[in-house]
Amino acid sequence: MLHALFELMPLPVRTLLAGLPESVKGELEEIRIREMRPLEIGYGGRFAFIRPDGTAGGDYRSGYKPTREDCRALLESLTDHSLYAVEEELRRGYVTVAGGHRIGLAGRTVLEGGSVRHLRDITGFNVRIARARTGCSSKLLPMLLDRSARTVRHTLILSPPQQGKTTLLRDLARAVSSGDWNDPIARSWGGRKVGIVDERSEIAACERGVPTFDLGPRCDVLDACPKAEGLMMLVRSMSPEVVVADEIGRPEDAEALREALHAGVRVIATAHASDLADVFKRPALAALADEGMFGAYVLLSRSGGRVEHSVFNSAEAEEAMRRRHGMRPWAAPRDAPRDTPREAPAAVPPAAGRAPGASPELAARARPMPPIRSPNPPLSSLPNPLDSGGGGHA
Repeated sequence: MLHALFELMPLPVRTLLAGLPESVKGELEEIRIREMRPLEIGYGGRFAFIRPDGTAGGDYRSGYKPTREDCRALLESLTDHSLYAVEEELRRGYVTVAGGHRIGLAGRTVLEGGSVRHLRDITGFNVRIARARTGCSSKLLPMLLDRSARTVRHTLILSPPQQGKTTLLRDLARAVSSGDWNDPIARSWGGRKVGIVDERSEIAACERGVPTFDLGPRCDVLDACPKAEGLMMLVRSMSPEVVVADEIGRPEDAEALREALHAGVRVIATAHASDLADVFKRPALAALADEGMFGAYVLLSRSGGRVEHSVFNSAEAEEAMRRRHGMRPWAAPRDAPRDTPREAPAAVPPAAGRAPGASPELAARARPMPPIRSPNPPLSSLPNPLDSGGGGHA
């Protein structure tokens, strides 16, 4: 998978990346290329700068600095030498390439009528590595089941960027489509028809409309389609039982999810949020939460190299939001130590028309659900392959 991605890189960068230790390449999450600034990689919750001699370490001053020619060559590879062909993607600030890898772009914006028309003078690239981690949702999925309806609850997955939302969402779609429920009670259920709106071509990584990631046998994908429009297209044309969408947040996204709910379709979606309180601070998400739409909220957190999943039903989510002064700040850097002092965020007022402490009318009370913790050991307990006498040799 990485070989094809590396082929898009300018030769000097490609050579340095290809020489990285296999243990590092196996954990690559990001490659950051910035004109005349040090070449940076993110891997396994850590980061390093790559030196011209192929070694790597934490000192940015000695890192290889991609030239203007390097950046120009990379942009031409990403756009297949035709900026016009990907004008819409440039306007949104990213390009998705084969394999579902998304390359974020930074440069000078060109405005038209006060809105971004496209990007020019692009000098920054963030290559986000897409990987399928089959089975990563196996411990989580049983906690999301609606056993009376023999399917999943409406679920919202929350975390800051680069915490694994899309990877988890992809595997949930596969498991629901395959009937891989990982619960004895659901052994006879079978899979459900799943529809995915893949606006950024990251979930399925379609090539000519065919998913390159395993999404199970009962899954249909609308590739490169805006979520708000695509959700209703799927409901009307493909009769899904579960719809999946990534990174909701706009009012039109929320309205489409609401229509899908009223059409009898279950929803699994993700959104950027540092904690539960952020749901109630974002107008589109707050409206859905106040209506009791989501039966389950999943919070993802990675800090100190450790992944934690916490699951709440709608009543518990609001209660946890109110007493979050005792919770760890979810927006802590991923490499922050586990004993980072806890903060006491400001209290969030109750929703309009609701008495303090009251739960949503539509929310069913349930016993507290324990957090799901990753079976992987903390990265801090593992040796760093790049740390060897001031920087590992590739």
